[in-house]
Amino acid sequence: MSQSSSSTFSIPQSAPAGSLTITKPPQTATSYFKIAPSNTITFGWNFTDVLSTPTHLTVSAVGDNGNTYPVGPTDGVIPGTATQVTWDIWSYQQAHSNLPLVPGSYVLHIWDDRGPGAARSPGLLQENSALQFALYTPQAYTPLQSWTCPTCNGAWSDFATHPAFVSLTVTVVVMFLSGYSLIRQALR
Repeated sequence: MSQSSSSTFSIPQSAPAGSLTITKPPQTATSYFKIAPSNTITFGWNFTDVLSTPTHLTVSAVGDNGNTYPVGPTDGVIPGTATQVTWDIWSYQQAHSNLPLVPGSYVLHIWDDRGPGAARSPGLLQENSALQFALYTPQAYTPLQSWTCPTCNGAWSDFATHPAFVSLTVTVVVMFLSGYSLIRQALR
């Protein structure tokens, strides 16, 4: 006769909701990534208070344009125990010409198998959308002799016609003429 045993894991209702803290890239400033060959982005994180490991995580980037892009080599779905994902943005760009990445700001979203916007639950991973980053496309090289400064050529005329400059000039002229008049009257 064989005995079978099973155990049931119960999460106490007083447990905090699980969370994910982004460790890479640092969140102290917006990170900029170039859409170019051989450029990959590695997003890394740590889990806190996750008492029930999710089956899988879904990672996506949502652009300022409202489009959602799957992050990583497996269309954004990675194992629930993963603590990082690497995204080859150039390869993504080449393979998805119907929905290309555009230069601009993005927000990284990571959620568990319950889906985006799942209710906050004790011990279960809460969706994270705290990381903002930006993508840019490099511009072609311009030789120095061919380069022109678009705002330099008319800089003086822009400065001289600015209302603050005009009012400052008028104020100085009025002060000078008033002072000259006072000195002239004092000498009489």
